[in-house]
Amino acid sequence: MQELRGTGVALVTPFKEDFSVDFEAFGRLIDYTISNGVDYLIVNGTTGESVTTTPYERTELLAFAKERIAGRKPLVYGLGANDTQYVLDWMKTLDFDGVSAVLSVCPYYNKPSQEGIFLHYSAIADVSPVPVMLYNVPGRTGINMSAATTLRLAQHPNILGTKDACGNLEQYMAIIEGRPEGFLVISGDDMTTVPLISVGGDGIVTVLGNAFPERFSRMTRLALDGNFKEAAALQRSFLKVNPLMYEESNPVGIKLILESLGICSPYVRLPLAPASESLKQRIKEAAAPILPKL
Repeated sequence: MQELRGTGVALVTPFKEDFSVDFEAFGRLIDYTISNGVDYLIVNGTTGESVTTTPYERTELLAFAKERIAGRKPLVYGLGANDTQYVLDWMKTLDFDGVSAVLSVCPYYNKPSQEGIFLHYSAIADVSPVPVMLYNVPGRTGINMSAATTLRLAQHPNILGTKDACGNLEQYMAIIEGRPEGFLVISGDDMTTVPLISVGGDGIVTVLGNAFPERFSRMTRLALDGNFKEAAALQRSFLKVNPLMYEESNPVGIKLILESLGICSPYVRLPLAPASESLKQRIKEAAAPILPKL
């Protein structure tokens, strides 16, 4: 699955003022990211507010994305939950034609043991009609999938790699050191993209790439080509804007920037709240020096 090396964008799900899905804006976002050099797209991930979209909406988003992408880039679909059987049942309802892989988040809230995590992913990978990408995000799930567990799962023939947002470079290196050939190690944290690639990682699933696809893709390509001086300079250009993306929870911040670009409205669904006036102003100031010219 080397097609998933590089820059993957975890697409936001645009909403209208009445909080219905804005498919017109979603289409603009897909075209904007593809035309600016990203390598693949992720639909229905955390940034896509997957926890507040309905099963019908999730199916419609996938169908729309497949039609709009039309084979131009690989498509990864977010398919995860803290109930293993729910994931297996959900999988049976989907048409995977045109889907390259699924991205499945580590079970949250239940706090399973490492053995439970291993069995959860094994059950999913055993039946998934497309390869599975693991997703470790301790800041959201409350548990860390260890390097040892990741490496056990890496032996499964239907698990292609891991998106890891633990932020621990030693854990990343342990996975890279022990992984089988072809197993991808992908950053789940925008600001660890270049450091992870520098120790052997394979790319990023990015939030900032929604609004800055050209700059972020260029940064990732430079790093993968070994040009760490230029890549690091681009990485540092995101220093001021990146923390603001999460200050009032993702995707509140990135949707504000997308609004300024005329791509979509900033609406998010409860329990996420609209951005404060303070955050709006600070994002405007931080993003201005690097904002793309459309």
